[in-house]
Parts: sequence; structure tokens; C-alpha cells
Amino acid sequence: MPNLQTSIKDLRQNKRRAEFNRRIRNRMKKAIKNFEDLLKENNTEKAQIALIQTYKILDKAAQKNVIKKNTASRKKSRLASKLNKLAQDNVKSAKKGA
Repeated sequence: MPNLQTSIKDLRQNKRRAEFNRRIRNRMKKAIKNFEDLLKENNTEKAQIALIQTYKILDKAAQKNVIKKNTASRKKSRLASKLNKLAQDNVKSAKKGA
């Protein structure tokens, strides 16, 4: 345990900040998982809405310095490419059936 008053205060701040970061990371993970579950169900309309919401959460996490800006950008890019790939697969299967 810290002895100095400033060290005690620093410890309190670190605990508060860690809890804040943990909440944001959990929110990010839940949003990404929700999006990927919608992709597995081939539900592109709801997945597009979920993607916009996930973008918002990732941008907020980058803004609050929980993750870096480029990390958020990379995650957003990969999620968008998954959605685009699913949309292309759906179009190809629709053409084959017609």
C-alpha cells in the first residue's frame, strides 16, 4: 500500500480510470459480437444498423484514449469488409437461383 498522500490519491484515480476503461472495452466487445452474430444469421439489414452503432462505439473509445485511433480504424475496416463480403455472397447466390 502507498504511504504518501499523493500516492494514495493516484491509486484511487487509477482504479477509477481502470473501471472506466473496462466498461468501454466491454461495450466495444459486445457491439462487435452482436454485429458478428447478425452476420452469421445472414441478416444484412440489421447488420448494417449494428455496424453504424459499432462504429460509434469504436470512435468513442478512440476519442477517450481507451484504444488508439488506428486500432479503431482497423477494426472498423475489417467489420465493413465482412459485411461487404456477406452482401456479395448473397448477391451471387441470388443470381444463381434465378
